[in-house]
Amino acid sequence: MSLKPKNVNFDETWQSLRETVKEVITLAQVDRSIWNHRFGDVYALCVAYPVPFADRLYQETKQFLENHVQNFLATQVAPPGRIDEDSGANDVTGSLLQRYYTAWNEYSKGISYLNYLYQYLNQQHIKKQRMSEAEIIYGNASLETQELMEIGELGLDIWRVYMIQSLGDELVKQILNGIKEDRIGSNFNPSFDEVLRGSIHSFVQVQDYQKKGNLKMYQELFETPMLEASGEFYRVEAFKLLQTCSVSQYMEELIKKLEDENKRAQKYLHNSSISKLRKQCEERMITDHLDFLYSECKEMVSQEKRADLSNMYILLKPIPDGLKNLIQIFLDHIKNEGTETISTLKGENIHIQFVENMLQVHHKYEQLIAHTFKNDPLFLSALDKACASVINKRMNEKQACRSAELVAKYCDSLLKKSKSTENEIDSKLTNSITIFKYIEDKDVYQKFYSRMLAKRLIHELSQSMDAEEAMINRLKQACGYEFTNKLHRMFTDISVSTDLNNKFNSYLKETCGEIGVNLSIKVLQAGAWPLGPTQVVIPFSIPQEFERSIRMYENFYHLNFNGRKLTWLHHLCHGELKTSYLNKEYIIIMQTYQMAMLLLFESINQMTCKEMQETLQLNADTFQKHLQGLLEAKLLIASSEALDDDTEVKLNLDYSNKRTKFKITAALQKETPQEVEHTLSSVDDDRKLYLQAAIVRIMKSRKILKHNALIQEILSQSRVSFAPSIPMIKKCIESLIDKQYIERTPSAGDEYSYVA
Repeated sequence: MSLKPKNVNFDETWQSLRETVKEVITLAQVDRSIWNHRFGDVYALCVAYPVPFADRLYQETKQFLENHVQNFLATQVAPPGRIDEDSGANDVTGSLLQRYYTAWNEYSKGISYLNYLYQYLNQQHIKKQRMSEAEIIYGNASLETQELMEIGELGLDIWRVYMIQSLGDELVKQILNGIKEDRIGSNFNPSFDEVLRGSIHSFVQVQDYQKKGNLKMYQELFETPMLEASGEFYRVEAFKLLQTCSVSQYMEELIKKLEDENKRAQKYLHNSSISKLRKQCEERMITDHLDFLYSECKEMVSQEKRADLSNMYILLKPIPDGLKNLIQIFLDHIKNEGTETISTLKGENIHIQFVENMLQVHHKYEQLIAHTFKNDPLFLSALDKACASVINKRMNEKQACRSAELVAKYCDSLLKKSKSTENEIDSKLTNSITIFKYIEDKDVYQKFYSRMLAKRLIHELSQSMDAEEAMINRLKQACGYEFTNKLHRMFTDISVSTDLNNKFNSYLKETCGEIGVNLSIKVLQAGAWPLGPTQVVIPFSIPQEFERSIRMYENFYHLNFNGRKLTWLHHLCHGELKTSYLNKEYIIIMQTYQMAMLLLFESINQMTCKEMQETLQLNADTFQKHLQGLLEAKLLIASSEALDDDTEVKLNLDYSNKRTKFKITAALQKETPQEVEHTLSSVDDDRKLYLQAAIVRIMKSRKILKHNALIQEILSQSRVSFAPSIPMIKKCIESLIDKQYIERTPSAGDEYSYVA
């Protein structure tokens, strides 16, 4: 076939082409050779010489398709007298819906083949005449010009105009009846499913070629009445269920119906309608009856009916603010259980009970949220709020919250030497961080933890240095490097002290050999170790047995570190004393002051309290506390219980013990109420300094700031460590005004400015 344009007789060529178009549109058999010739005919008409017949071919094809669809409608789909016929879902042989679907099925396939046959016309004539977006926007083409559609698009549009617009209301009516029968379970004809689906999707497919508004007819003709009918159906269904069902039964029925409706929507409807239909169902069956659903909510939560709670979560999750009441009830329930769990704690192990009881509550509801509420962040947030409220609650308004102290003591009890395995300790310490994260006063925890760590390191009570370091790393991950800076420095001091002791032993060998006492010295940085009120050096006359060794260490230290000052903290020292005056030798581990007291009896067996105190130069409180320890251990015997100046104290020459090695320092190492009080007091002092520094930093960067804005900035910065009270912040502001760091601006009473 020649591609050169030639003179063509349009009427003769169209007559032949028309017959083939008719066969194609009715899905009749077309011989391959004829099919190929018709491609050539379309091409020949489009490039005819001297005048192409592309426009005339388009118009003739359009007229043919219009006539075909109108004839189809009048003779097969809706012949006179049969338009309103509706045989129901189970007898579809002669229904309008069935005839429409059969006609659409044939026509839609035929038009797709025809579009292929007219491919040259579509590509070279129609597409070239279409306006570009730029032409439409900038006005190079008239908007009144009617654009030509491709043959496939034209055929679909003709179906929309002549078929759907004529039968639309009746078709939709029968479709909605079919969907209703499917809902009530009276549709037992599988072939009707395809009829419904195909008919519904035909409303979309006839405008599928449009870039914008391709769902407009589907939505206006079918979707809107379908949603209204569905809403009414489920309103009635909900009313019926409410008459006979409890909340639990109602929820189960609702979930079944929603699942069925979702399957039905996926089977019949366009994807864009699925979410709208579900929303309509939820509004009629859930939103309209929220009070009924909430009526047994408290009972379900208090009795932890997991199946019912899971169902309620599934139903309320899609509803705006639907979970709000359930979350609040859930939060209050956890609060009540948590408060009840820790309100009755008693005994010496209150810290262990507190942490482990709270962990039990947290773990219980964490599991419930995972299984029942699918780890929903809203419920996890409610759990966090409830736990934080319980943990930071003051049992007595006059006393500070003890949670930080108790968690620190719990960690201390785990890290001290015990029979627990490393895995058990590691697991419990990891869990303790869960409770630690809820503590608002993290600076209080830090203070107690650092004091207890100091005691463990100084008195060598730690179960494992690896466990200690792992715990500090956990705290660093939770609160940052600044939080654990001093704790790391304490560890550094211990390792440096070990090296110093090795060097000191080498120094002794080089200078004077043995000194008669085995020394292990710990050199601690004053700024890193929280040694509490006892940091004030207590007057003490060192026994002559220790004088030489102490002097030798000072000489060694000053040779290595020029300009540093050593302060001996004898109240933190302990040692081993070997007895040789009894029938059996004993090795006793005791505090330095107690050791000095026993050494007084090296040459005599009896002394008065006054003589002992004057010799040692100890103050009365320290002397009596340490002497009491020796009396309770029965190493010394007093003539009276009241340790007056004249009370005689003598060596117990009849002392015996089953153990040959034991310690009497345990009671002295326990934390006293005075130390706890001092720790809390030092926390307050640190907070004031922190707040003052924060205020200066903020004002230095802002220069001028309103009172409320300054308060908010301070609260934001301090939130990591503690939650300061507003009165404390105000006192710190007043203090800085007195110190002339900041001042009130003359123009406004509630505004501050930075004094450079």
